[in-house]
Amino acid sequence: MSIVNIAAYKFIRLDDLPGLRERLRECCESAALKGTILLAPEGINLFLAGGREGIDQFLAQLHADPRFADMAMKESLSDSVPFGRLRVRLKREIISMRQPAIQPEGGRAPAVDAPTLQRWLSSGRDDAGRDVVLLDTRNDYEIALGRFSGAVDYALANFTAFPAAIAADRDRYAGKTVVSYCTGGIRCEKAALHMQALGMEHVYQLEGGILKYLEQTDGAHWQGDCFVFDGRVAVDKWLLPSSPLAEPSGDEAVSKPELPPLPSGERAGER
Repeated sequence: MSIVNIAAYKFIRLDDLPGLRERLRECCESAALKGTILLAPEGINLFLAGGREGIDQFLAQLHADPRFADMAMKESLSDSVPFGRLRVRLKREIISMRQPAIQPEGGRAPAVDAPTLQRWLSSGRDDAGRDVVLLDTRNDYEIALGRFSGAVDYALANFTAFPAAIAADRDRYAGKTVVSYCTGGIRCEKAALHMQALGMEHVYQLEGGILKYLEQTDGAHWQGDCFVFDGRVAVDKWLLPSSPLAEPSGDEAVSKPELPPLPSGERAGER
């Protein structure tokens, strides 16, 4: 597999968005990359694909900007580029929750890394001895393809419904450690900050989301495939393109219905 797929995001205050859009577009075009970059006053979200040389060229240019120097990438491989074109878009938010008081660029919620979370899940408790509850912040069509075993989900049609769902169910998490997760970290970061704002204690986000968990662990406690917002549709626990409508089997059996059309604004990118 010769195509490298990268995914990353960062919540950071950004100005001069039109100028930044053009600079990033030029960087991608010169490196022959395709994919999606979303820019908003709250930060950047990117999902790009191309040859190894082109990816390295783009990352060198991206990391030369002090604002993005510490952006960590999640990588996976494929036989072909899973994007039809390059898009660099300006948006109001890189992921919309319609909660203007929540400003991730001002400070992150506590995060737990993938190996630590796997250890917690294996024991059923965190390092302080509290029960651990996983909270899936993705949409229903993503969860249908794969999820962490035993995770709570609200079958959301859209992330904007999350605040109402958690407000009605917050007693479930009393005295427990809750770890929010999503595909790449964006939604679970905003979700964790919102839960903190509600006064919930012992709230964490999964650092790097499902993609980083599958990259850094053997995939234990994960069932099925991980939906991705590109032409691959989903990747398996080894981060390889999967056949998401194939019949599952064995211990990782997960119902895989035909996928509905994606909601407007969620055609590509990392969530």
